[in-house]
Amino acid sequence: MASWRDKILREFLPQIARLTLVADPDGLLLEEGIFEEMHARGFDLIPFDDNVAFRYIYESKFRSRWDNGEETDSMAVLRLTSNELDLLPYDLLQAGRKVSISLTDIFPNLSYPVIATLDFIYLDTLFQAQEKFSPGRLGDNATKGFILRSVFEIIPEFIKEPKDLLLVLLRRHYLGMRIPPIIDEYFVQFLQQNEMFKDWPLDIIVSDRQAFFAFLQERWPIFLNTLALKGNEVCEEPSRYGLRFSGPALLPFDHEEIRVYIDDLFLEGLLHPIPYREAQLPKEHWIKFGVTIDPEESYYRRIVGLMDSVEENLKDNMRYEMWLHFAYKWAELLSSEFTSDFGLPDTYKERMGALKSKVDGMFQDWILKRYASLINLSPASPVMLHHIPRFLARNLRDKNSTKIAFLLVDGLALDQWITLREVLNELDSRLQFKESVVFAWVPTVTSVSRQAVFAGKPPMYFSASIRTTDKEPNLWTQFWTDQGLSVNEIVYKKGLGDGISSEISELMSRDQLRVVGLIIDKIDRIMHGMQLGAAGMHNQIRQWAKQGFMRDLLNFLIDGDFRVYITSDHGNIEAKGIGSPNEGATADLRGERVRIYSDPGLRARSKKLFPDSLEWPPIGLPDDYYALIASGRTAFVRKGDVIVGHGGISVEELLVPFIEVERL
Repeated sequence: MASWRDKILREFLPQIARLTLVADPDGLLLEEGIFEEMHARGFDLIPFDDNVAFRYIYESKFRSRWDNGEETDSMAVLRLTSNELDLLPYDLLQAGRKVSISLTDIFPNLSYPVIATLDFIYLDTLFQAQEKFSPGRLGDNATKGFILRSVFEIIPEFIKEPKDLLLVLLRRHYLGMRIPPIIDEYFVQFLQQNEMFKDWPLDIIVSDRQAFFAFLQERWPIFLNTLALKGNEVCEEPSRYGLRFSGPALLPFDHEEIRVYIDDLFLEGLLHPIPYREAQLPKEHWIKFGVTIDPEESYYRRIVGLMDSVEENLKDNMRYEMWLHFAYKWAELLSSEFTSDFGLPDTYKERMGALKSKVDGMFQDWILKRYASLINLSPASPVMLHHIPRFLARNLRDKNSTKIAFLLVDGLALDQWITLREVLNELDSRLQFKESVVFAWVPTVTSVSRQAVFAGKPPMYFSASIRTTDKEPNLWTQFWTDQGLSVNEIVYKKGLGDGISSEISELMSRDQLRVVGLIIDKIDRIMHGMQLGAAGMHNQIRQWAKQGFMRDLLNFLIDGDFRVYITSDHGNIEAKGIGSPNEGATADLRGERVRIYSDPGLRARSKKLFPDSLEWPPIGLPDDYYALIASGRTAFVRKGDVIVGHGGISVEELLVPFIEVERL
């Protein structure tokens, strides 16, 4: 079948030129399928976002080798984010072949300003629809309608009553569809023409996933009461229930097409079950996940349901977006396993063990094949940690009065974020979290992954400090001064987690302050002293969260008019010792899950001792940084010992939370 990628890839035939200069304003070369195929053909992509960074890569990895007459099949592709190739330095223009690619070449009849907002994952569907329906030239609104119908399968004309709208929004938000804001606005304007929806908070629940599920959550008890009353009179006036969101108090959760979503929403933590004593409730499968009558029975039912859901969502050839979506399902299961007061029966433990092995194997295979394609993706929706600063910078530029607080909770795994989030909601229900996931850097150690966040660059660009974190304040300051801020507008502070000191209060109150980078290292300290495994980690995090530091810090920052974001530099995993290599001083870093060497021969020697370990390729790393990663859920510690550590490439270590915090 023809693909939109074909038109682009025909410009990149093997041995066509050593250097190709590409005007790529839409970032098409960064799409996963194109990147992978170009790499297979021998092309190495170099971004031209930063002239100094580009020169470092181009001169050291390509031009010097060509000038020395080395035989190499590698071809460099310089990617420019604009159409202005002629503004490149003269030596590049003389040496390189020039190519321009754009979405307008692929979708000539559709409105460019509209299709340019679409995520790459939807281009295949849009291209197939274009081929099938052959639309004539469409304007902005017609293009929005065409995309809404053919890509997202939302037909506005069919939405006539509440159950129709609920079905559309359930499907959209459960699947995590990334519909561009301009198309959401078009959709909302259409819905507002229907008197049926005049009181609905459409501007919020159509586009905001968390708001939509909060809208459902506060109406779930009302629905249950109607079932318990068995048709007796129930008040449908929203004001009686003190609802935060406008709209009808009673929703048709029991409609046959809607209720198929309900158990999954409760299983995956998108909705939360409520305690219920009414014996009159129907004992139907779709309701039972939304109530807690017998806590032990509810727990086991949820564990089994989550294991079923995880297995159903593990598929071959998953794209990175699918792994990001999968990560929360996996985290919910792990959090449930580690935080319950009820022990797992042996059969459940066996199934969990088999699931962990399957997830680990599939994820490692995917990472080895696709990880390199993530590095240069657009920071508009961050996919890797080093994308986050550029994402924040865009938000800062949107409004001159914006202030940003960036909180990095060192070592916080996604399943542990779920535990932390639960306590924060208990302490202050006004706090709301817009949740997403990003990839950490491999190896998942602080000096690599955390520095990448504060530098806003891959680790190859801070090779001089990659074995320490001492340069983080300089890297953070350098990034923001490059964005036009003054030194007085930037703050970096680490070592937090035990209370808001007068020093922090004073720093945050500075009049000129625009950007704050704070490192909360309490969880990392808990991890390195942990002797009770993953369950002990969750327990300690819960106890720490109940002390209120995170709640107080978030409210303090929000009160100070900061936009607040939370992430982590890496997660952690419970691992079992396979022995520790007796290396003396040969390893630069002797971690529990990873060893770092400055020479590939030294790494190969240790690999012979642990044949199942992984020699990680130097993706985005300095040339002299060679990582040996412990396999599966093992660690380079005394055989049989169980530790909580990091450094490897499990889902728990590599997929970390990225959260925007708001307050109602």
